[in-house]
Amino acid sequence: MLKPEEFVHVIYDVKDHVATVTLNRPKIYNALNHRAYDELETSFLLAHDDAEVRVIVLTGADPGFCSGDDVRAIMAGNEREGSVHRLTRVKPVPTPAATAIMDCGKPIIAAVNGAAMGWGMDLSLMADIRIASDKARFSELFVKRGLITDLGGLTRLPLVVGVQKAAELLFTGDIIDAAEAERIGLVLKTVPHAELMPAAYAMAAKIAANPPLAVQHLKEGLRKTTYGDHREIGSWIAHILGILFQTEDHKEGVASFLEKRPAQFTGR
Repeated sequence: MLKPEEFVHVIYDVKDHVATVTLNRPKIYNALNHRAYDELETSFLLAHDDAEVRVIVLTGADPGFCSGDDVRAIMAGNEREGSVHRLTRVKPVPTPAATAIMDCGKPIIAAVNGAAMGWGMDLSLMADIRIASDKARFSELFVKRGLITDLGGLTRLPLVVGVQKAAELLFTGDIIDAAEAERIGLVLKTVPHAELMPAAYAMAAKIAANPPLAVQHLKEGLRKTTYGDHREIGSWIAHILGILFQTEDHKEGVASFLEKRPAQFTGR
């Protein structure tokens, strides 16, 4: 397992029973390559196992929260082959970082400071509570790349905003702002950008002051009664992504994004 001092793209810090996980690729709005995914996974495994950690605050280095996959690396670059290999196994495994986050027994607060796009929106949905800056933007833009969403969009989004609204967001890939996110219940509240981290840490401190074992069992109770088996669903998602990753529509979605032009999809 990686150690926090070896991290390149994530900052991991623990203070006053609160672990802060900060995605740190600000020049590309904290887009994720394989190394960033590995560091994110390790951060949540560490927080889960650390008795000193009672709450986790998840955020991104300004100006973005997470813009999703690093398209040039994962979908069009030298990391694509590794993605296809994982997704096309006989029994493909869910995204390891997603599994680590959703298995984590500590409450997670997402402080969404900017763009949360694709896997970035999914990442925010894996948190128990979301607080947004007034600069936040959200989109489940997987459909624009000829793909389906990961665990956050399929297991959490319909429960948070309702099936009909989730269908709209998933099928269109539309971008919504922080005010709309609050209106539909996607985020708990929206605050001015400068007040985001103080609001997130105030919430974290309130939770951390409560008996940690009781809080952890409450989280487990919510998981059992509300969210379903994310590992089984995640395996199905990985299987479908393995198919879609090899379609012409996916290649067109990537090419149109990189070439900054409208996509022309053909259903192949």
